[in-house]
Amino acid sequence: MSKNIIVKGVFLVALGATSYGMLATFVKLAYLDAEQFTTAEVTTSQFVYGILGILLINLFQKFKNKTEVVKATPKNIFNLMLAGTSLGATSVFYYLCVKYIDVSIAIVLLMQTVWMGVLLEWILDKKAPSKQKTIAVIIVLTGTLLATNILFNTVELNLLGVLWGMLAAASFTTTMFTANKVALGISSAQRSLFMLLGGAIIVLVFSLYTQNRPFNFAIFGKYGIFLALFGTIIPPMLLNAGFPKTGIGLGSIVSSLELPVSVLMAYFLLNETVVFSQWIGILLIIMAIAIMNINFNKK
Repeated sequence: MSKNIIVKGVFLVALGATSYGMLATFVKLAYLDAEQFTTAEVTTSQFVYGILGILLINLFQKFKNKTEVVKATPKNIFNLMLAGTSLGATSVFYYLCVKYIDVSIAIVLLMQTVWMGVLLEWILDKKAPSKQKTIAVIIVLTGTLLATNILFNTVELNLLGVLWGMLAAASFTTTMFTANKVALGISSAQRSLFMLLGGAIIVLVFSLYTQNRPFNFAIFGKYGIFLALFGTIIPPMLLNAGFPKTGIGLGSIVSSLELPVSVLMAYFLLNETVVFSQWIGILLIIMAIAIMNINFNKK
């Protein structure tokens, strides 16, 4: 693989991760808006615009490609929509988490996917984690204690927010695991579309159950487009384009940029307090991701 291709891949993955990092801040701004938008309104607007955007991308690819695009079979569609339910659950849980605690802490909770992924792989593949992964998990947990400011903070964390954050991490772990195994023979745009449709079912059920006031359609004009662009359209496209060029190891390390970007956005736009010990914790988590994805035995 040439150096230029790798550099291009790193650039694409970095942009995708940066986009994801901006997402929670826009959600928080929607909550703090004078309209006081609900989680149901936020998630609905994101998925509606997201589905429309991915649908347009699919149509564009269909007319652009001279060769016939491999179509998804009914089985592919069912499996992708089923896998997409965890995507919808992740959005709901994460946005509920952001409602109760700071964005800078919510993103740290979401990054617990690092050790949850190792645990899920252990359970499903019946293979104990290597010493390298075990060390990385210990570092992640240590970094989390510092990054959430539990050790030095006199203010108690909202336990409900922490619960939603851990549920978001568990759901996101499921999404990542299934996304890399389901219907790999069709285009990433098709896969994204059907997963979004599956996620939309969860969002619809959640909205119908929790929305106790008339739906405020102003969310579509104020925040919906930003949420869809930075949450469901731009990042998947950039990450799907970048990972094949960087490889999983380097791509995973670069994608961890989502963590500091999210914290910086919260610091500058939401005026959240981020102390030095939290930055140490964030660096530890990024270091753990690097340790997990570097092949130390490579000559």
